[in-house]
Amino acid sequence: MRHFTRYSLILLLLASLPVVSCKDLLEQKSTYELSTDEYWETVDDAEYALNGVYSAARLVFDRDYYWDGHGDYLRAKTGTMSITSGYSSGYVGCRFDAIRRTETAGNYYKYLYGVVQRANYALDNIREMDTSHWPAADREHLGAILGEIRLLRALAYFRLISMWGDVPWFSHAQSDNSLAVRIPRTPIGIVKDSILADMTYAIEKLPEKSPSVGRVGKAAALAFRGKVQLYWASWNHFGWDELSELGTFIPSQDVATAAYAAAANDFKEIIMNEGKYGVGLFRDGEPGECDEPGKADILPNYYYMFIPSTGNGSPENLMVMTHGGAGSGQCEELLRDFGNKNTESAEMQLQPRLRIVNAYQSTITGDYCSELLYKTSVPEGYDPHTYPNCYLNPDSYRNRDYRMKASIVWEYEVMACMNNLTSTGFRKYSYKNLNGTDVGGSGLDAINADDDQSGVIMRKFVRNYPGQGASEGDFDFPIMRLADVYLMYAEAINEVNDGPDALAISLVNRIRHRGNLPPLGAAKCSTKENFFNAVIQERIVELFAEGQRAFDLRRWRLVGTIAGSPMGNGLSYFDTWGTRTARMLHQADNITYKRAYIFQIPPREIDRNPYLIQTPCWIQ
Repeated sequence: MRHFTRYSLILLLLASLPVVSCKDLLEQKSTYELSTDEYWETVDDAEYALNGVYSAARLVFDRDYYWDGHGDYLRAKTGTMSITSGYSSGYVGCRFDAIRRTETAGNYYKYLYGVVQRANYALDNIREMDTSHWPAADREHLGAILGEIRLLRALAYFRLISMWGDVPWFSHAQSDNSLAVRIPRTPIGIVKDSILADMTYAIEKLPEKSPSVGRVGKAAALAFRGKVQLYWASWNHFGWDELSELGTFIPSQDVATAAYAAAANDFKEIIMNEGKYGVGLFRDGEPGECDEPGKADILPNYYYMFIPSTGNGSPENLMVMTHGGAGSGQCEELLRDFGNKNTESAEMQLQPRLRIVNAYQSTITGDYCSELLYKTSVPEGYDPHTYPNCYLNPDSYRNRDYRMKASIVWEYEVMACMNNLTSTGFRKYSYKNLNGTDVGGSGLDAINADDDQSGVIMRKFVRNYPGQGASEGDFDFPIMRLADVYLMYAEAINEVNDGPDALAISLVNRIRHRGNLPPLGAAKCSTKENFFNAVIQERIVELFAEGQRAFDLRRWRLVGTIAGSPMGNGLSYFDTWGTRTARMLHQADNITYKRAYIFQIPPREIDRNPYLIQTPCWIQ
């Protein structure tokens, strides 16, 4: 049974306050505690408590795609986010802009601590349960439940340190705010060790295979422990200057090397035992078939991994956040966020930046294609829709990575449309042509992509069949996929060995194969630097719009590489016509660049707690 079916029961049993109704860092208070005479007696009670922690965790992880708005390939509309009842505004302002990205992060900070508080409350009470009379199978089950709760707590803390560095550590539930207003920021190394301890416990206690969709098995815990080690290695290898200014974090290459090795070992354990753990690439990693430009009856396998009818239950998903669909009050809004006016009147809250187009490589050469030309670069008198290598020429997109067809829609591409839960057939996309008919002589009406700012729109996550409204989805959103494990292993072992091993190369090539790309050329595997760049490339296109890019940019210290030096021109975005539509970090000073790497401790938390110290770059 999928765990979301029990959420309404959990909330009654715990009598907990809704996450969004709390006013303090601590999300739950003593008002929801139940007497042990009434509760905390059976393994079912413990499982209901576990599902309550999942309910809190969903609120901070199941819309992780908004974090890609902090990167350089996805636009998130300013001031917007999913508005389903119960969701925070923590994702507001997800832009490649240091100030915007932190204005509302205080909400997200609070809700992450809500997960911690709910997990600690469950752990404290479960540990007090008298299990001496329980059957052995129930005691073993209880150990697995404790493992899941500790993993969820660890994930909340991992996100906290990834964004804020040093953060207060709470190991037990707080019945009031007396401690919360006195505890300082705990050094990141101590929090990291506690995270790893939780994840190690989970690895020891969880079953090898996930017991049901939405629940985690041993592979998920191994993957996240490896990911924590990989991030710890990155921070030590590349440095985290803004955190170091607090005096609690000193990067060490020796520490980095050991952490890279530990990460690689965890990832390799999964990779070498996929059958044991019940995981594998979606449709065996095969690319499937792909329609030619201008058709969308047949889409690559990669597309079908991200719609509920075919993607739910995929063995590639080591951990997902489940949704109940229409009428459940537990829906996802991927169609609303990524779709357009002709896909159930969706709002296109997220849109590809045009720069993603040139990240998709050639299926013939296996390398980058020539950068496409803007409409303004086409000589006068020539049709941009037929001019060679122009963004508006559909032929410019032939023989590209299949994941491009599966992820984005470009000029004169078609996509399935629907309205009022009924199919309305195919429409053709043409930039700035919101009401056109017979687009390009096709006899098809134009897609209404309102507020379009790039000239390409999303196909990934946008369903191609009717039956669900824009805010009525039931997709199992992945927060850990096996493809990510492959790429993280490749990154880690590349550092350990000062270059890739044969397994790393083969894993990257397996990911490339799903895009129908040839294997990496010898030159891209010849040095550590070249292979690292190949891994970066695969992470861009494979994990596009899944919430990974912004965290990668920060841990690799690449903001300056993308946006240029402080006081420079920053990062400009253009549309297919050649018009600049946005510019980030333009003439930004050094302090602003520092702020791009670390979030501001919410001022309201510092106002409440005089022991909290603000990160130096946010004081200046």
